[in-house]
Amino acid sequence: MKTNTAVSTSVALSRSKRDHKFLRSILFLLPSWILLLIFFVGPVILTFYFSFTNLSLTGTAAQGIEFVGFQNFKVMFHDPNFRISIIKTILFLLFSAIIGQQVLGFILAVLMKEKNKTFRRIIGIIVIAGWVTPEIVVAFCWVAFLSDNGTLNTLLQSVGLKSVSWLFTFPMVSVIIANIWHGTAFSMLVYQAALDDVPKSIEEAARIDGASRLQSLIRIVLPIIKGSIVTNMVLVTLQTLGVFTLIYTMTGGGPGTATQTLPIFMYNQAFVNYQLGYGTAISLILLIIGIIASLLYIRSMKATI
Repeated sequence: MKTNTAVSTSVALSRSKRDHKFLRSILFLLPSWILLLIFFVGPVILTFYFSFTNLSLTGTAAQGIEFVGFQNFKVMFHDPNFRISIIKTILFLLFSAIIGQQVLGFILAVLMKEKNKTFRRIIGIIVIAGWVTPEIVVAFCWVAFLSDNGTLNTLLQSVGLKSVSWLFTFPMVSVIIANIWHGTAFSMLVYQAALDDVPKSIEEAARIDGASRLQSLIRIVLPIIKGSIVTNMVLVTLQTLGVFTLIYTMTGGGPGTATQTLPIFMYNQAFVNYQLGYGTAISLILLIIGIIASLLYIRSMKATI
């Protein structure tokens, strides 16, 4: 009986300690949960709510919010400018994030992998300088570089070539290149960390077996770092979907609708036309696109495991 009592007492004490640790962990995490509820969950819920209302800054709708159901979405899907914005967003995302930043960042990481520390430090500082520069400053730098009287046209004229109105003739190409220059460093850092974690013994064994550097990279290294690849694609995609300042400063979404991505279209509807309900409905579509893209990346990673 004494043995059973001692065992039950010990179990009760250990359970009490676990409960005490659990309560302490909850108390430590409580401030972060409150911040998440206020600054993340709260705005998302408000976005869902306002997207089904006629919220406006002017007119009779500004005096009282009314629930209009799917009216904002009906107007949106019948708006040709919305369809144009979807196409422009996909093009900007494909060439700027998925192809541009991913590929260039990976190439830079591979080229820097076996270089000495001094070389990696110098190149890293040069590339990262573009990433840490504020987006508004990056936009003005590229406007100065690509404008009619900018640096690029000055260089072209100095060698006898004709100047080009880059921001008017090739607006989408201009903002894509600017965003690639601004964001490539992040991908480079992610891939550098992933490549440094690949065991050298595996690559050396592959080379002994006759595999070339390219074959070793494609068949051995890429499968090992695929988790980092998917993570980086998710982060870069979400960041690129929300790019606003760069495009708005360089082109204002123009000329016409040439660079009017969804964030630009949303801003024009919400703060130029003062239709906040319609604008939040557009932002909800942008959120859904980001979620779908992330799920597709994660699913593709699981399919290759």
